[in-house]
Amino acid sequence: MAVDPGAHLFALPPGVDFPRELVAGLIERFADRPPEAMARARLYLNSGRMRRRVRECFLENGARYLPQLLLISDLGADPLAGLPMPVPSLRRKLELTRLVEELTRRLPEFEAGSSHFALAESLASLMAEMQSEGVHPERLDRLEIAETHARHWQQSLAFIRIIARYFESDGELDAEARQRLVVETLAQTWRDAPPADPVIVAGSTGSRGATALFMRLVAHLPEGMVVLPGFDRDMTEKAWNSLDSSLFPIEDHPQYRFLALLRSLDLAPETVQDWRAIAAPDPARNRLVSLALRPAPVTDQWREEGGSLGDLETACAGLSLITARDPREEALAIALALREAAERQVQAALITPDRLLARRVAAALDRWGIVPDDSAGQPLQQTAPGRLLRQLAQISGQRLPIAELMILLKHPLTATGAGGEARGRHLRNTRELELFLRRNGPAFPDADALAVWAAKSPEDRETWAEWLAGILSQIVAPLPDQLPPRVEAHLALCEAIAAGPGGDPAASELWREAGGREALRLMSDLREQAGHAGEVSASDYADLVNRHLQGGMVRQTLTSHPLIAIWGTLEARAQGAKLVICGGLNEGSWPEAPAPDPWLSRQMRLEAGLLLPERQIGLSSHDFQQAVAAPQVILSRAGRDAEAQTIPSRWLNRLLNLIKGLPEQNGVAALKAMEARGQRWIDLAQELERPKISLTPAPRPSPNPPVEDRPRELPVTAIQTLIRDPYAIYARRVLRLRPLDPLRPEPDPLLRGQVLHEIVETFVKTHVEGETLDCARARLLTITQEVLETKIPWPSTQRIWFARIHGIAEKFCRDEEERRAKGTPAVIEKKGSIPLQKVNFMLSAKPDRIDILEDGSAEIFDYKTGKPPGDAEVLAFNKQMLLEAAMVSRGAFEQIGPRDVSAMTYIRLGGDGETRTMGQTIKVKDREETPEDSWVKLEELIARYLRPSQGFTARRAMQKARDISDYDQLSRFGEWDITDTPPKEGSA
Repeated sequence: MAVDPGAHLFALPPGVDFPRELVAGLIERFADRPPEAMARARLYLNSGRMRRRVRECFLENGARYLPQLLLISDLGADPLAGLPMPVPSLRRKLELTRLVEELTRRLPEFEAGSSHFALAESLASLMAEMQSEGVHPERLDRLEIAETHARHWQQSLAFIRIIARYFESDGELDAEARQRLVVETLAQTWRDAPPADPVIVAGSTGSRGATALFMRLVAHLPEGMVVLPGFDRDMTEKAWNSLDSSLFPIEDHPQYRFLALLRSLDLAPETVQDWRAIAAPDPARNRLVSLALRPAPVTDQWREEGGSLGDLETACAGLSLITARDPREEALAIALALREAAERQVQAALITPDRLLARRVAAALDRWGIVPDDSAGQPLQQTAPGRLLRQLAQISGQRLPIAELMILLKHPLTATGAGGEARGRHLRNTRELELFLRRNGPAFPDADALAVWAAKSPEDRETWAEWLAGILSQIVAPLPDQLPPRVEAHLALCEAIAAGPGGDPAASELWREAGGREALRLMSDLREQAGHAGEVSASDYADLVNRHLQGGMVRQTLTSHPLIAIWGTLEARAQGAKLVICGGLNEGSWPEAPAPDPWLSRQMRLEAGLLLPERQIGLSSHDFQQAVAAPQVILSRAGRDAEAQTIPSRWLNRLLNLIKGLPEQNGVAALKAMEARGQRWIDLAQELERPKISLTPAPRPSPNPPVEDRPRELPVTAIQTLIRDPYAIYARRVLRLRPLDPLRPEPDPLLRGQVLHEIVETFVKTHVEGETLDCARARLLTITQEVLETKIPWPSTQRIWFARIHGIAEKFCRDEEERRAKGTPAVIEKKGSIPLQKVNFMLSAKPDRIDILEDGSAEIFDYKTGKPPGDAEVLAFNKQMLLEAAMVSRGAFEQIGPRDVSAMTYIRLGGDGETRTMGQTIKVKDREETPEDSWVKLEELIARYLRPSQGFTARRAMQKARDISDYDQLSRFGEWDITDTPPKEGSA
């Protein structure tokens, strides 16, 4: 006997508590049957959370038999005879990675820049979709795209045709293929012998092909029932028909999946029955949202049907609109709304696909001790085991810089295998090692550097240093290109780091707690399937581990608040809340942008019978339609993110435009009321962030230390600092505060100057008499190569700096030959000092080079890696050369004694290798200065700074306003301005 599927198709409206009403409807339908009839019924649900909620709702209705609560996804695991169990998805992805790698090797331009594993994942998803939708490879053979598509798509289609045949002929089934085969087998079995007991499918929209096929199968059973969630009964026939009347179906509409299911059953939307006679929490709002979400071809119905919506102030009474300034303000406003709900004992939930927003809200709630029930949990990648696994995969085979080494040593799982005291010793050693490396280097620590540090330490740290040296050797050791040994080496390294010196990996914290157990499960899965992969490089392995761990989620172990929850959009179907906050309503967040398909274009998908990219948007829009139908709703978005202004979600935009477009129905007033209700939360958030006390900004410092504590010796290079930024001299020479070298050493200008000076110094000291220009040039380049290899650990920097010396080598050697002809180097990087006569002060200098000329006079040379200073700068601030000349004339350097200085020359070690020679007098317009004049001014300057009343003013005369001082943070620059007059400070 034929079964009318329309008699077995039911629905519940948006906004109702679906699990609760589903259970209530089942109890009503089985009220006249024996109690055991419920136990024989099979109820297929769409998610595990839905199943848990349905079980809770049954328990709330007293003791009774429960139906068999099953998941639709479990159909694929049904052990039917003749069907092998599905192969693991990771194994299939690894096999596809080998094929994708071969494709990119033959076609290097194909998806250049994409990782092989990422392409394999998208290809596996495409194959799963073909199997779920029942798309046979022959459909691909019939595609004709030679004249309509670019060469990229033609190559992709040719490759997919081969892969699809591989999947078809393979005897091992994927999960999606087995799911569909099980459903098809059930269809054949139930056609001849339909089950006598009820079969119910509830909570699914039929978005996947195999699921939709199963729902159609159940609808044709005599005892079958299909219950649809969030079915919109306010859609007109014209609106329904518009969803599939054009070339491209409007799959991004929230009701399109229901229409596709009805079309496959030859049913009209009006044939769908009510599961229960229950109204939505706010029918007027549901009508408003339904009209706002109508597809573009029928938005003319806004004018036709808008008048039937009634007073919009009533329809929008339960809506609030938060438009925050930025994500931080949005999160805080949402947290305040949730906190008030908790105080009023109201069930409230934040629904958002934006996990960053969810974490911000959870962090804001923590200040009040509220732990929300987060349905998604924490991504495994962000847990301590996940971070350690990812870091070690990324640094494998590389030398470890100081920053990465410190991240590894300070990781909370490192050295946890030998007890609490061992962990404490480890952290102390890490701190001392960090200070040593930042002061002394090298940029890439090795066993030799660790041995030097351990030898200088007053404590016995040799065991710890040996353990760390062994870890570093494991990290830099080259690994084979096969995946199995890479996985084993990776896990062994993780366990060695977690164990610590003399510790036991089993006693460490690595695989403990929920995060550790989940990480061990996934890595064990990778270890088991590693043999199915081909060769992998270090970067490919890091990408593989990162993407593999993305599939892991760790549920929170803290007791959550019973009334406050954070849900994803899918989980929201299984719950019911009085207050729902739809957060992150911006384009790119909700809805998320469809992931690009590197394999098939949109037109190719349509012709092949596959789902269009808009399907995911359609599912999100359905989730939005259900969420916005809750009793009380807050719609929330941020006006900008970290990068730019944001665009409101298309659904929010349409809803607001419809409301504003109906002023005769109080639409404008309704919108203002929505914004006012949302503004309350923004005002509270701003008030919460407003400081409760007012602090006066720090004044511009100009400290007056006691005269006896002021510096009595300075090098000539510090005189310019004393003129430009006296506070830096105070901080360094009086407070004795020296900035640490950066945690991430870089080839900065300071290092470049040191290295280039060493190159030139070595070249000058190893001068060969009678050397030809070509030989001198070759010697200079050889010295350059040797010094760079010794001092510079960055290969790219070595090449760049070598190229600079190579560019000026010929000119430098020619100029050096001329300098040798005029004089002989007598002082090379040798320190000299001399006291001032009028004050108790010592001036020191370490000239780059001083030559004694034929007439007995001296010429001072200064090597510059950048542009040499101009005469105006030398006259006002850069007194180094003038003061060195005055020191030479006073006999500050024992090697040459008192000498007249006939010239001062800058030699540029870069650019064009130009030189600039200054005479004995520096002239700029009507101003001039000799070394003797500079000496007199120096004595006056030092005498002034040895007066008790003279302060060391911060940033007194910086060369540029944007110049950075090492002590800007100490002086609290930013609270004061360079135009501020420093206050008078007493002696400290």
